[in-house]
Amino acid sequence: MARDRRSGGRRGKSTRAGGSIDQLPWQQVQNHYPPFELLNPDQMDQLHATSMRILSEAGIRVMGDNVMDIFENAGAIVDRDTMTIRIDESIVTEALKTVPSQFTLTARNRDKRIIMGGNNVNFGLVAGPPNVHDRINGRRQGNYTDYCNFIKLAHHFNAVNLIGNQVMAPIEMPANNRHLDTYLANLAYSDLSFHCTAIGRGRAMDGINMMAITRGQKPEDMRDNPGVITIISVNSPRLFDDAMGDGLIAMAEYGQPVTVTPFTLMGAMTPVTLPAALAQQNAEALFGVVLTQLVQPGTPVMYGSFTSNVDMRSGAPAFGTPENAKANIVGGQLARRYGIPYRTSNANASNAVDLQAAYETMMATWGAVLGGANIVYHAAGWLEGGLTASYEKFIMDVEIIQNMIEFLKPMKFDEAELGFDAIQSVPTGGHFFGAEHTMERYETAFYRPILSDWQNYENWEAAGAKNAVERATEVWQQALRDYEEPAMDPAIREELDAYVAKRKEEIGGGEP
Repeated sequence: MARDRRSGGRRGKSTRAGGSIDQLPWQQVQNHYPPFELLNPDQMDQLHATSMRILSEAGIRVMGDNVMDIFENAGAIVDRDTMTIRIDESIVTEALKTVPSQFTLTARNRDKRIIMGGNNVNFGLVAGPPNVHDRINGRRQGNYTDYCNFIKLAHHFNAVNLIGNQVMAPIEMPANNRHLDTYLANLAYSDLSFHCTAIGRGRAMDGINMMAITRGQKPEDMRDNPGVITIISVNSPRLFDDAMGDGLIAMAEYGQPVTVTPFTLMGAMTPVTLPAALAQQNAEALFGVVLTQLVQPGTPVMYGSFTSNVDMRSGAPAFGTPENAKANIVGGQLARRYGIPYRTSNANASNAVDLQAAYETMMATWGAVLGGANIVYHAAGWLEGGLTASYEKFIMDVEIIQNMIEFLKPMKFDEAELGFDAIQSVPTGGHFFGAEHTMERYETAFYRPILSDWQNYENWEAAGAKNAVERATEVWQQALRDYEEPAMDPAIREELDAYVAKRKEEIGGGEP
C-alpha cells in the first residue's frame, strides 16, 4: 500500500531519471489537523456584525431586475432607482439554514468524484489567463492547442482534482461560443469535473447540458448529484452584475454548485486594512450565498475568498503575501462559522517561474490549507498575477501540491514505526543503511519528488547541471508524450459534437 502511494496512478516515462514519473495516486485528500484560528471569538463577532451593517445599511448594487425581484419577494429593501438591495441579518440567517455543509461533485468518471466540505481538500487547475508561456516557445496569447495540452496535463497528474474555468482563453476562437469548444476539450481530454462559465444563463446551461450528456442523463437528473461547478465573481466593491446573476440563477435552478467569490484587493477594491477588507468580502460573499438559497433552497454553494493587497507604489495586485495568507485563514474561519464549504487560492504575482513564484505560491498554499480550504483554486499553473498559464509553473505546483498532500497524511504510529528493536540492533556510532528495518522500507519510506534533484553537486553537474525550471520542461514534455486519452463511448462523443454544432448555429453572432 505504501509503495502504491508513491508510484501509483497514471505513470509516464521520465527523461530526467530514465524511468516513470513517480506521482501520488488519485485520492480524496483530507486535512486531519485542527484548522488554524487567527481571530478570537470576539473579533469574529465584530467582523460578522460589520458585514451585517454593510448588507443592511450600505447595501449591494445589482444590475438585474430578476435578482431585485427575488430579493424583494424575500423581504429585502430594494431601491430600483439606484438598483441597491439591503438585507437584514434575519434574511441571511434564514438562508444559511438550507446551505449544505458538504456536497459531492461527480465527474463523468464516477471514480473521480470529489467532496467539498468538512476536512476534504481539493486542488484546481489554473483558470482565466489570456496568455500562456513555456521555456521552448515563450509567452504568447492563449490558444486552443495549448488549452488542450493543459487539460491533458491536468488529467495526467493526479494532484489536480478539478479543471478551472477556461485554463486560458483561446483567443483565436469567437468569444461568444468558445466556451463550447473548451467544455468539449474538458470532457474529451480528461474525466474530471470542471468549472463552467457563468457569464449569463446560456454558458452555464451549456456546461450543465454537456456534463449530463457524458453521464447519460438529462440536466434535471443531476440536481441531486451535481457534476459541474461555477464561480460567481462579485465586482467589488459591492456590485453584482446581471450576467453573473443570470448564471447563478441557472446553476441554482439545476442544483449545480456555485462558488461566490468577491475579488477584493486591499487599497483598490476595499479599504487598505485587512479587517475592513474581510468585512466587505464577507458581506459580498454572503449576499451571493443568500441568493442561491432564495432561488433554490439546498443549492450547494461555496464561500469564496480572494482577498489580497496591491503594491501601494504601483497599484499592481500582489499575491502570496503575509496579508493574503492571513485572509486565506480568516476566510476559512468565516466559512466554518456559517457552515459553508470554503474556496480560496494559492496565487502569486511573479512574472517568471523563479524563486518569487515558488515562495509566494508556497506562502499562499500554507494559508489556504491552514485555513481549511476545501478547494484551492488556481493551484497548478498560475503565473504573472493570473495573466499567464505556465507549463513549467504547472509542474512546480504539482510538486508543491504533492508535498502538501504528504504533509497532510496522518503519521502511522505503532510499535514497528517506533522502531525500538531497530535502534537496539545498531551498535552505537553505527548506521541504519543496512538495517532490516530500513531495508523493509527503503523504497517507500519517504516522499519521492517529481521535480527536485537530490544528487550531490558532482553528479548533478555531470548530468547537465539542470535547474528546476529546466527539469520542469522535461517533465511536462514527457507527460504529454505519455498522456492517454480517457475512454469515451463513441455515441456520447457523437452526441457532444452534435450539441456543440447545434448550439453554435443557435448562438450565431449573438450572445449564448
